[in-house]
This record gives sequence, C-alpha cells and structure tokens, in this order.
Amino acid sequence: MTLPADHPPVAPRRIGVLLMNLGTPEAPEAGPVRRYLKQFLSDRRVVEIPPIIWQPILRLFVLTTRPSKSAHAYAQIWTPEGSPLAVVTRDQAAAVQVRFGDTVMVDWAMRYGRPSVEEKLKAMKDAGCDRILIAPLYPQYSGATTGTGFDEVARILGTMRWQPALRTLPAYHDDPAYIGALKASVEAGLRDLPFTPDAVLASFHSMPERTLRLGDPYHCHCQKTARLLSEALGREVLVSFQSRLGRAKWLEPATDTTLAALPGKGVKRLAVIAPGFSADNLETLEEVAIRGQETFVESGGTDFAYLPCLNASTAGVDMLSTLLSRELAGWLPPQ
Repeated sequence: MTLPADHPPVAPRRIGVLLMNLGTPEAPEAGPVRRYLKQFLSDRRVVEIPPIIWQPILRLFVLTTRPSKSAHAYAQIWTPEGSPLAVVTRDQAAAVQVRFGDTVMVDWAMRYGRPSVEEKLKAMKDAGCDRILIAPLYPQYSGATTGTGFDEVARILGTMRWQPALRTLPAYHDDPAYIGALKASVEAGLRDLPFTPDAVLASFHSMPERTLRLGDPYHCHCQKTARLLSEALGREVLVSFQSRLGRAKWLEPATDTTLAALPGKGVKRLAVIAPGFSADNLETLEEVAIRGQETFVESGGTDFAYLPCLNASTAGVDMLSTLLSRELAGWLPPQ
C-alpha cells in the first residue's frame, strides 16, 4: 500500500529485546556518584522506609558522606571504557545482537543512571519495534531489582499514546541453561587456578531480612541456585550475602563475616563466585575481589581467587540467547 504524500514516516515493524541492568554512575567521582545514589536510594522498592523519615536521612547524611567513599571504590575498578557494569552489559547486548541478526533489535539500559530505560524504550518504539521483550539481567527475582525495573517500564508505557506489546523475561535462577553456564564457567575458572580451593563460596547481594518475611522470593532463589550448582559441580557450594546497608537485620550469613571465619575452620584456600550478578561490577570487583581478599588473608587464609561472572563470555551469551529465544517464541519468524 502506498502512503499518502503527507503521511508521517512509518518505520518498518521490528521485534525488540531490551537488556536491563541495575545502574552505575557515569564517572568515578563524587558528583556523578551522588546523582546515582540519590536516584537509586530514593526508590521505594529499594528503601522501604517511609519517605518522610528516609529522605532527611538520605539528603543530610547519606548523600553528604557516602559519595566520596563510593567514588574511591569505583576508581579502583573503573576501566578505560568506563564502568565495568556498563561495559559488560553493552558487550552482552552486542553479542546477543550478533546471534539474532537482523530479525531482532537488541539494546541495553540501566534502571538507574544512563542509558535510561525511558530513552531506550522510546528509541526502540521510534525504530519500529511494536513488540519488545524486557529482559532484566537478574537471575534471582527481587522486588528491589526485577520488580522496580518492571515498575519503571510501566511508568514509561503510561506516557505513550501508542504502546508496544511487551513480554518480560522471568527469573532464571533454576533454569538448566543458567545452571549449565555457571557450571562451565566455574569449572573453567577452577582449572586455571594455581591452587586447589578447600571450598567454593557463592556470595549473593543481600536484602533486608524482612523482605523474606514479606514474601520476596529472593532468598529462596539464591539458595536454590547454590544447591543446583553444587549438584552440577559435584561439590559443596557455601552461601553468603554481601553489601549490607544500615542497621536493620539483613540476610545471613554475611560475606565479610564468613570470609573472616573460614580460615579458622580450616579453609585456607578459597574460590569465590557471585552467581547473583550477570555482570561484574563494584560489588564483585571491589567489595569481594579486593576487600574480601584482604579480609580472608588477614584472617589467616593463604590463597584466594574471585572467579568472574558470566559477563559476555561464550557460555554467558549462549545462555542468554537460549532464554531470550524461548521467550520470543511466536514472535520470531519460522526458521
């Protein structure tokens, strides 16, 4: 059909996949870190304290002291290309794009910071994507990660007169493709070590304990991931939780406490993994690989290794492509 001469341009129909990760400051400096933390810690999915109580604490205390400390931590892991989390997520999107070819438009966004979910969703719609799969890169579901990402997508849809059709990638904490990719990655990492670990520790990001009581499945998802990975590896995988914030009771055992205690229990050689993260970031590269190693060695450990996340490795991209292809069934043209 020929459009009238005065008809607005119409982009060809396309399918879109938007990979979504948590976020990162744009530079390892106090100003950008402050802007990032203000957005992140103002999300009521992340901090569930009533705003009338939390906002004065955030603005008068947290945002006046934490940015400089966090900027110092970011500076230790920053790369020439930028934040590791942003670089890896970009590379994952590029690698998945190669797998799908021209049939799908693959892009990436951050829930907090840039590139934002809003700018990327609108760009995909403008490019002709009338069907979009939203893919949060969190293997284990939590309201503070996957949930808030979907909240943001819903908010953006509310501003659109012509909305695309959407699908969402479910949590994949127990998916055989994910467990298989973890197994292959961990086994390869262990083979390359100059020592044989006495134990393997899986460190997941922590959440306030009350979230478990309120029905958030995150803790259960983490434990199931560790159990399935342990079965696949044929060896025990210990579990701990990192990155506590504030005085409330958080999920236990804490990673820093565990690292300090293990040498006294005879674990002198340790390998640590972070299967709750799809891409390496501040929590894995600085908190675990740098400060975690210091804690372990100072407590009597002799050998320590942090094994990287799946990142944009072949195993990781194979796994993502498998999951995404499954969710795109019925949208993709017949092969």
